[in-house]
Amino acid sequence: MLYGKKDQSKKSTYLQPIFGSTASDRDVPKYKLGTHPIEPRIAYQLVKDELLDEGAARQNLATFCQTYMEPEATQLMGETLEKNAIDKSEYPRTAELENRCVNMIADLWHAPEQETYMGTSTVGSSEACMLGGMAMKLRWRARAKAAGIDVLGKRPNLVISSGYQVCWEKFAVYFDVELREVPMTADNMSLDISNITSYFDEYTIGVVGILGITYTGCYDDIAGLDAVLNDYNKTAKISIPIHVDAASGGMYTPFMSPELKWDFQLDNVVSINTSGHKYGLVYPGIGWVVWRDKTYLPEELIFSVSYLGGDMPTMAINFSRSASPIIGQFYNFMRFGFNGYKAIHQRTHDVARFLAKTVASTGRFTLYNSGEQLPIVCYKLKDESEQEWTLYELADMLQMKGWQVPAYPLPDHLSDIVIQRYVVRADLSMNVAEEFAEDFKWAIAKLDNSRFLRQKDKDKGVQGFTH
Repeated sequence: MLYGKKDQSKKSTYLQPIFGSTASDRDVPKYKLGTHPIEPRIAYQLVKDELLDEGAARQNLATFCQTYMEPEATQLMGETLEKNAIDKSEYPRTAELENRCVNMIADLWHAPEQETYMGTSTVGSSEACMLGGMAMKLRWRARAKAAGIDVLGKRPNLVISSGYQVCWEKFAVYFDVELREVPMTADNMSLDISNITSYFDEYTIGVVGILGITYTGCYDDIAGLDAVLNDYNKTAKISIPIHVDAASGGMYTPFMSPELKWDFQLDNVVSINTSGHKYGLVYPGIGWVVWRDKTYLPEELIFSVSYLGGDMPTMAINFSRSASPIIGQFYNFMRFGFNGYKAIHQRTHDVARFLAKTVASTGRFTLYNSGEQLPIVCYKLKDESEQEWTLYELADMLQMKGWQVPAYPLPDHLSDIVIQRYVVRADLSMNVAEEFAEDFKWAIAKLDNSRFLRQKDKDKGVQGFTH
């Protein structure tokens, strides 16, 4: 084939090696736009290279967020990235899939048939918690005014365990609510309900029960909390409701512990949130919030939008966002069904139990969670003061093998205790878990050996090198 000068130039552009290009011979633009465009394949490679030294997501044992979906789900989500979830008139079938997901989740959480439940998708549980919190505040304000309480007399308050996720602190700051923290103790790593009524007054908008505390994976005793409120609300000037923050447990517990009462089976539970991108098995970010009846969702939080082509109600805080995670959630619901989710979670539970046994077998650690509730493994060093190394050093050693394992202090009142945690997700197979177990033992042996060498040098009186 013959090429003119112009065609030759075009041909050479596509034949040019990526790492022989002008763009690859200079630093990529960082804080100021570059002057000239870059060929797509070269831009792709340069951006990919920017991520070379970042950890592998599937080796990240710190995050609850899913790091694997089936290729068909990934393809489907990739093909729907351009759909805006808020444009319900333009994308009515997408809106219908969201509605189906809300109904399926409400069914999982035993929404009463005699009540009219309401729900919506959110970007994640943070947005869902904000909505649940605002609904409680606005409903409290209306009832307080009706009861003759001075709603401006002092700030309303929300009662919660000190093991809360940071989104609740954000809620309190953003919406001017006092966060009344019930301290966790070494003997009770969840909400202590023994004296919880002492935190209540007529300005209490609600109590948050956590189904899977971020620090340890432990469940609050929500049924016990409900029993306390049944008695308290009989004489209270304003009854106090429960919002369940089931970010982690909301799509795990219904399959693994169906006998546990924590949801709308309890009279005082009025709203629940969960993260579809955790044990709902969807990539970030997708969350859900459901109210047991429309009376618990104040009308002030429902906005009518008419400029998108139809008169559509919306209750989410965020507006424009991709609908692909919603579609991914519906794919999973249709693909797995109840038994599929149960099988996946059961295997995840088995892997967590295996890793807990691996940790226990060393005799070095005190376990706070062995995967009995959420598939979380959480522990501290038994005799930290006598150890020559810390959990932070163990985390660094595991990082050498690519594993991202967090070590961190517990919240206030327990901040002197440093713990380490593994979040076992669906993509951590037993085969991969066995590899991690070997690396875990290797890391401990390495730390012990370095301690031995330090002690040996100390005994010899070696102080370091001199010139």
